[in-house]
Amino acid sequence: MTTVLRTLYPEIEPYASGHLEVGDGHTIYWEKAGTPGAKPAVFLHGGPGGTISPNHRRLFDPTLYDVTLFDQRGCGKSTPNARIEANTTWHLVADIERLREMAGADKWLVFGGSWGSTLGLAYAEKHPERVSELVLRGIYTLTKAELDWYYQFGVSEMFPDKWERFIAPIPENERHEMMHAYHRRLMSEDKATRLAAAKAWSIWEGETITLLPELATSEPFADDDYADAFARIENHFFVNAGWMEEGQLLRDAHRLHGIPGVIIHGRYDMPCPAKYAWQLHKAWPGSELHLVEGAGHAYSEPGILDRLIRATDQFAGKTEQK
Repeated sequence: MTTVLRTLYPEIEPYASGHLEVGDGHTIYWEKAGTPGAKPAVFLHGGPGGTISPNHRRLFDPTLYDVTLFDQRGCGKSTPNARIEANTTWHLVADIERLREMAGADKWLVFGGSWGSTLGLAYAEKHPERVSELVLRGIYTLTKAELDWYYQFGVSEMFPDKWERFIAPIPENERHEMMHAYHRRLMSEDKATRLAAAKAWSIWEGETITLLPELATSEPFADDDYADAFARIENHFFVNAGWMEEGQLLRDAHRLHGIPGVIIHGRYDMPCPAKYAWQLHKAWPGSELHLVEGAGHAYSEPGILDRLIRATDQFAGKTEQK
């Protein structure tokens, strides 16, 4: 029997949206999609520094879910744009709780990919009683080894041409600490310096997250404001190791005990080696792991997208169609 790959649900518009003041001068944009009063869920976008998109709503059956999506601090339609002050993992965890209370949900399904998986784990380990299920894609536990693999040595060996463009803005005597070298430029008061660094940082990511080249993963970085916010915020989080202790997310995975979860990871995910998805699965009893063959990092890759939608269908109690 041939298995038909699941695809995105039809386009839907939010039924509500707004801005929530979360303190420290930050206001976050949120929207709700699906059916009011249906199964509550929250979508956590990647980056850090990314944004939500209309396609993210389409990962959930709109007749079965009531989904909250939001732009994290400094991102997308949240204000002020690209601001890094009072913008840490734990500020974002507190924001998720504010949104849950606003949504009136006692607990909800948490869906996160890439950096969203990091944030989802941090939230679930701090507030396990508020999580009904977890759907995590492209696991990133934010250890020094993972950061070095992507920004110092590892992925550089797989994409030498793209790596050469990534290191080009950095003098040779600073290349032993690429994240910190970029940090100095991304925090520069000189707009041209900051933007040149932001573009190079962002394009490196956009060109290395899929197994096969996809123009769509680099297109957003053509917008100067988007590239600036993405690179500044992502680098800010990474040079500070997410304000977490080394190995904290795997160490505290025992707190997920009793939470049903699905882990979905591309076999050839370059930014996020599959090793960490495997380790999380081993540390989280009862979790379900899918290593997707022939896939990289992006949620839009067919095998990954299929598994994500099967997972949201599964947790909504939807019977799988053969």
